[in-house]
Amino acid sequence: MAILPILCYPDPRLHKVAGPILAVDDRIRALVADMLATMYDAHGIGLAATQVDVHERLVVIDVSEERDQPLVLINPELVWTSAETHMNEEGCLSVPGIYDGVERFDAVHVRALDAQGESRVIEADGLLAVCIQHEMDHLMGKVFVEYLSPLKRNRIKTKMIKQQREARE
Repeated sequence: MAILPILCYPDPRLHKVAGPILAVDDRIRALVADMLATMYDAHGIGLAATQVDVHERLVVIDVSEERDQPLVLINPELVWTSAETHMNEEGCLSVPGIYDGVERFDAVHVRALDAQGESRVIEADGLLAVCIQHEMDHLMGKVFVEYLSPLKRNRIKTKMIKQQREARE
């Protein structure tokens, strides 16, 4: 397992739309293992392949307290969303140190393949539902800051560019 570099906003590669995974094979299972290691190392609860510059429809999530219940979603698709929504404080491994409110569905059902290539439907609410929606946005090339006002988004972009410049110096 390798720790993969995580792209940081406003990297344009974060806006690429991910393509479908055609076969769940050893390459995909190795990518799943690397993404889980990367997510755990970064103390995140979710990671989309887009964030590690792999533009395929793969998400890993673990919202458990013990960090021992990984969920793998290959080619995920929302099949149901609740009528109710609420504002959630969100952060992102690609936008480190930034948190802000995003409105999300309270509950979702998502159909996806697991790491063995088996189709399943996950019924999620609470933090898991928020995380699934957040990570699926990444697969569509969308970062959570795009839900914010242009003023907030520009401030975040400026701050991130400055942090990246300082890290290189």
